[in-house]
Amino acid sequence: MMDKIVIAGFGGQGVMFLGKVLAYTGMDSDLELCWIPSYGPEMRGGTANCSVILSDEEIHSPVIDQADAAIVMNMPAYEKFAPKVRPGGVLIVNSSLADIGEHRDDITVVKVPATDLANELGSPSIGNMICLGALLPHLSLVDSNKIEKVITKLTGKRPEMLQVNLAAIEKGMSL
Repeated sequence: MMDKIVIAGFGGQGVMFLGKVLAYTGMDSDLELCWIPSYGPEMRGGTANCSVILSDEEIHSPVIDQADAAIVMNMPAYEKFAPKVRPGGVLIVNSSLADIGEHRDDITVVKVPATDLANELGSPSIGNMICLGALLPHLSLVDSNKIEKVITKLTGKRPEMLQVNLAAIEKGMSL
């Protein structure tokens, strides 16, 4: 069994952090994994995406031609990565920044106003975690119970962010 996930947006939206959360959760679950970050040439605010593959068997290629799932945080990310989601896959769209209108009918599209919800929760930087919460029910290999442990490790220098991130994930799961 394998989950191939693409996450994309612009710098500062927590795309890489979200990818790391999934990768470390896979490590904690003794899964095979591959995490590949990709940055645009800009220092901040440019494009950013990463791919995460989690598998209970050997991963033969780190390249994702067809993703099982994708999170797109803005319109350019939607335009580039929505076509890469395989039929039957799931696409989480930050509808605060991507007004997609008509969309493919061969995938599950979940529109999440992540940026707006993050602002309502008082932390504009947690839209990524809201999207993660919306994605978790659609993944076969990610144990959502291990997410808290991973986020605790990753926010070690900023412990105040632990509860904020966990609340954001719960918000996303409730949508």
